[in-house]
Amino acid sequence: MIHYKSNKGSAKPLVIALSIVSLMQGCAIPTIQTKEVNQTLPEQYGASTSIGEVNINWEQWFDDPTLKELINIALTNNQEVATLLQRINIAANEVYAREGEYLPQLNAGIEVDTEKVGEFTRKGAVEEQLNIREDRAFPDPLANLALGLNASWELDVWNKLRNASKAASLDYFASIEYQKFFVTQLVAEVSEHYFELLAFDNKLRNIDKTLDIQRNVITTLNQLKTYGRTTSLPLIRFQAEVKRNESEKLLIQQHIIETENKLNLLLGRTPQHIERTPSQLMVPSLQIPAAGVPSDLLVNRPDIRQAELELKAAKLNIDVAKANFYPSFTLNAGVGLEAFDTRYLLDIPESLAYSLGGDIFLPLINRRAIKAEYKNASAEQIQAAYDYEYTVIRAVSEVSTSLSKLDKLTQNYELKRQQITALEQSIEVANRLFSSAHGEYLEVLLAQRETLEAQGELVEMRTQQFSALVELYRSLGGGWKV
Repeated sequence: MIHYKSNKGSAKPLVIALSIVSLMQGCAIPTIQTKEVNQTLPEQYGASTSIGEVNINWEQWFDDPTLKELINIALTNNQEVATLLQRINIAANEVYAREGEYLPQLNAGIEVDTEKVGEFTRKGAVEEQLNIREDRAFPDPLANLALGLNASWELDVWNKLRNASKAASLDYFASIEYQKFFVTQLVAEVSEHYFELLAFDNKLRNIDKTLDIQRNVITTLNQLKTYGRTTSLPLIRFQAEVKRNESEKLLIQQHIIETENKLNLLLGRTPQHIERTPSQLMVPSLQIPAAGVPSDLLVNRPDIRQAELELKAAKLNIDVAKANFYPSFTLNAGVGLEAFDTRYLLDIPESLAYSLGGDIFLPLINRRAIKAEYKNASAEQIQAAYDYEYTVIRAVSEVSTSLSKLDKLTQNYELKRQQITALEQSIEVANRLFSSAHGEYLEVLLAQRETLEAQGELVEMRTQQFSALVELYRSLGGGWKV
């Protein structure tokens, strides 16, 4: 809807504009604080540093074909990834809207109204004294019809609107970085759950092997008991140990179901069995990629780039909030046709109506909301600076921890493997001694239990190695480069 005034032109005197600007100079703007970030980084991660050119790509980082297939399914089906894509679309639309705010607006419309004024009012008295064409009486009630164009334009003198648009653009790019960061976390979580599944599979296989050995021992004990060469005590003890391991087997099977369900949730699908090869966990050697230097994180880590973009946006928002203390300038214009009767609407130039005006507004009294917004922008900038510093420090710490953990676990894995070799030999010796009546059954039982525990610890250590490798992938940024 539009409405046109019949005046030929409208403009504010220059003296008024100058007076408002003078008043603006006398309006104090609150003093605020800002913070510059401290971006000092160490030259390397620590004593156990893997230096080299960083090539982070999950398809090369994880060479298990089954894991690659699961990650691809997760990236395609995961509902949270799809949700983040919509958040990016919302941020893009916000940029589009902000860009339009500092451009002129043009509206077209039609307005129809009718008016009946009192006879003893100013307008009524004027109508009484006037006649229109062909000596007709002034219409009562008086209709009005207008159609045309209206334009308005807020002059962005203080770059308020442009800075707001730039800040929205930075928020948009920050949302993209967050989506990349989330995808990195998703790849890492899928990998961790997958390696947990392989670990449970290997523990289950070790228990099955131990149960086979113990059942064979029970068969031997039954034969020895028949010939009176042993008592029922070792038989009962081994039967109890079998029940203990069968109970542990049930717990592991439950852990497998729970882990499969967690993994299927990340894959965006209902619970189902996941095909896998348990031997993939116990590969002969574990390849540890290069980690580069800490400064690489500023380029490779999406969360650092996100924090940096948010910090830049926070700085611009301070300028946007500060511009609210200054006067706003708006130009308004309209042109169209206006008449009280449709018969005269096209009678030009008589029905032609246009207007031109400008507004200058400056907040003078009760500026609490503006001051609060300005101070909030300051606090958000300081907060963004601290968030950026913390993100950088956390990134360096995570990489350093992962490298150190991989180094220590590699040494421990070799020691544990040597321990298991010795324990397996002790089982053979204990079995021979017991079969020849030169050893105690407790020695056999203890050797089997220690071997099973050591094998479980070896599987757990290998799982921790893969977990540290996944964490290194995550802490190095997941392969997202500018």
